[in-house]
Amino acid sequence: MAVKIKLKRLGKIRSPHYRIVVADSRTRRDGRAIEEIGLYHPVQNPSRIEVDSERAQYWLGVGAQPTEPVMAILKVTGDWQKFKGLPAPAPMLVAEPKADKRALFEAAAKNSGDEPKGEAITPKAKKSEKKDEAAEATASTESTEA
Repeated sequence: MAVKIKLKRLGKIRSPHYRIVVADSRTRRDGRAIEEIGLYHPVQNPSRIEVDSERAQYWLGVGAQPTEPVMAILKVTGDWQKFKGLPAPAPMLVAEPKADKRALFEAAAKNSGDEPKGEAITPKAKKSEKKDEAAEATASTESTEA
C-alpha cells in the first residue's frame, strides 16, 4: 500500500483550514485517513502551522511520501531537514498572544478616573427651542391659509 502525507481540506468556501494527514494514496482528498499529524491554517497572519514532529518523522522513516504542499510545510517547520539530516531552517513566525480584554478595560478605567463621573459627554438638547419652532411653523401655516 502506497502511503502519502497530504492535506485534508476543511472550512468554508473562502476560509480554508487543512489537517495534515497520513492516508492511502488511493483515497479521496477529504476521505478516510490513517492518522492526523498536524494543522495548517493559511488564512491567519502569520499562517498557523502545527505538526507533530515525532509522528511526521516516524511516517517519513517508514516510507510515506509527502505531497508538494506538505513538503513545503515540513521544510518550514524543519521536519524535512531533520529527516534528511540537513541544517535546521530559521525559526517560524509565531502570532503574538492577544492582550487580555479585562486587563485593557481596567487600565482604561483607571486612566479615565480624572474625568467627572455621571455627567453626559454631549450636551443635552433643549426641548423648549423645538417646541417654539414647531409652534412658529404651525402659526405660519395658519396665517398663509387665511
